[in-house]
Amino acid sequence: MNSLFLFRLTLDFVAAGLLLIGLSYWWLGNALHEAAGTGMFVLLIAHNLFNRRWFGAAFRPRRDARGTLNTGATLVLLITMLTLLVTSAVISNTLTKWIPHRPSFTIRQLHVLAAYWALVIVAIHLGFRWPMIMGVARTLCGISTPSKVRTLALRIVAAAVALHGVWSSFALGLGTRLTMQVSLDWWNFEDSVTGFFVHCVAIAGLCIAATYYAMGWRKTSYLSRLRKASTTTPSAGECRRLG
Repeated sequence: MNSLFLFRLTLDFVAAGLLLIGLSYWWLGNALHEAAGTGMFVLLIAHNLFNRRWFGAAFRPRRDARGTLNTGATLVLLITMLTLLVTSAVISNTLTKWIPHRPSFTIRQLHVLAAYWALVIVAIHLGFRWPMIMGVARTLCGISTPSKVRTLALRIVAAAVALHGVWSSFALGLGTRLTMQVSLDWWNFEDSVTGFFVHCVAIAGLCIAATYYAMGWRKTSYLSRLRKASTTTPSAGECRRLG
């Protein structure tokens, strides 16, 4: 397997990890929060440089809905990250040492909104690429043959993570975060730090699983329609007899 590809994939997962760390503002404090955010954006710049050819092909006509949805999700993610970057610069305590300004409460709310939408859309982005990620995992683990038992076990794990993700969505008040509602119900890091990250990972897992299985269901449905169409279409000999 290409070592550069593995290096790029590792950087992408580190960036996703920094996003999770950045969400824990009340645990990290401002300095570490801004450091995590800066590191994440540096890695995102590297990610976009590595994938710069994608931008040239982004607006080409797509033959399948999956490609269109994937492109749409990626563009929404780009807009979300740009919003997160701009609001980060505006409310940064580090930058305010040199640029005196008083960011409004609305800007801070937009920052929180973009951060939690980033969590969801990054997970959807990963869901579109989950077959590739599983392929990499199989190669690294030396797995070359399919296994019904392994497939069943992984599906059970995915279902458990998804169910936990539903519960975590309520535990973290995800709905209020994604709709920019004012709420003072923040996670109490004095009670549990690990619990917060478990909830965030579970929410990401829910979005990954939903995207992956939705795309799999759509592919299966499409292939089923093709098979039905091929069996109902008259052969050339039948067409001549009917004519």
